[in-house]
Amino acid sequence: MRYRIFVDGQEGTTGLKIHERLENLNNIDILQIDPEKRKDPAERSKLLNMADVVFLCLPDAAARESVSLVSSTGTRIIDASTAHRTDNQWAYGFPELSTAHRDAIKTSQRVSVPGCHASGFNLIMYPLIKEGIVPADYPVTCHSISGYSGAGKKMIEQYESISRDDSELKSPRLYALGLQHKHLPEMKKVSGLSFAPLFSPIIGDYYQGMSVSIPLTLRLLPKKYSAGEIHAFLSEYYKGQHFVSVPDFDPGNFPGNGYLSATACNGTNRIELHVFGNDDQILLVSRFDNLGKGASGAAVQCMNIMLGLDEATGLKK
Repeated sequence: MRYRIFVDGQEGTTGLKIHERLENLNNIDILQIDPEKRKDPAERSKLLNMADVVFLCLPDAAARESVSLVSSTGTRIIDASTAHRTDNQWAYGFPELSTAHRDAIKTSQRVSVPGCHASGFNLIMYPLIKEGIVPADYPVTCHSISGYSGAGKKMIEQYESISRDDSELKSPRLYALGLQHKHLPEMKKVSGLSFAPLFSPIIGDYYQGMSVSIPLTLRLLPKKYSAGEIHAFLSEYYKGQHFVSVPDFDPGNFPGNGYLSATACNGTNRIELHVFGNDDQILLVSRFDNLGKGASGAAVQCMNIMLGLDEATGLKK
């Protein structure tokens, strides 16, 4: 069976990456919009309603507008914006979190792709809170570093400009200093936390790759777990998931000679969950490509599930 696919917002970073992942598939036809008509509601409406699957790679307001233009009951929508991630009418596009998440994606007409920071955060926190290992009111802190591609076209242009101010951009930079990052509602709701985490995102002077870190203080947990026990739990929880791996726990043998790079999963849809720790503290780190499992890869994975295709079609592990 052949499927018609339309990427609304095909000129953005996520849209371009989705096209890259779809271009070698032989069972789809990609509907193209005339560049001069990409903001024409009538032309967009025609293509939106012709498609079997639509990817929305747009700012939030434009994504909502596109949804309003869809009247065909045969069009299934995958939204990569923030617009619908906490909307109960939309399936949350992270199938590895639970069987219920996967089933919802499979049957839904509307799927919202997780945010990049939120993907790394929820991979860690969702199972721990679900199983009562971490209480819902735990004071969670999270630090996340990402390449500048995650900040969109304007930031990419700034970092790649030949006239840029290196003294300003060469150093990693904290942002969202008002502690109101747009991923926070999604992180709180999906993880099951009673309160939003204290979240510190950081942008680095490299193109892509992300690591999300969450420390746990063992004395604040209902039961004192060892780092090895947390590792064993997470390994079993994500056992058999094609794109999630939990590397071996070895307190005396750290990866990268004791340095964990944020770029090791670049170019793949893989997400790694690392566990480090001692008798008092545990550090949980998820590592992945912010343009892969953090954006376009996750979107294509959701499409595969929705269409009943092999989950890994068009994706690299």
